[in-house]
Amino acid sequence: MAMKHYPPEFKADAVALYRSRPGVTIAQVAADLGINAETLRNWIRIDDGRRGAATTPRPASTPAAGDSVEAENAALRRRVRELEEERDILRKAARYFAGETRW
Repeated sequence: MAMKHYPPEFKADAVALYRSRPGVTIAQVAADLGINAETLRNWIRIDDGRRGAATTPRPASTPAAGDSVEAENAALRRRVRELEEERDILRKAARYFAGETRW
């Protein structure tokens, strides 16, 4: 099987997508992007090495906003930004793979 070469921007976006989704596994993100889970795992390890940390803690889930409307709105805005980022990464991946399949 031939090795696929991915652009550095795609690799960085894939790692960012994994780190932005606290409850998801590497395998789930890799499946969403259509890449091998071990490939994504290696990209994450390389990124950890660049950061100088053996393990990089993933962001914790957003705590319950309680009764505060302002806190709830802030949490919802953060979630919207996260979803927009994920959507943009998936769009880039789709464009990349669409270009790869053209003759």
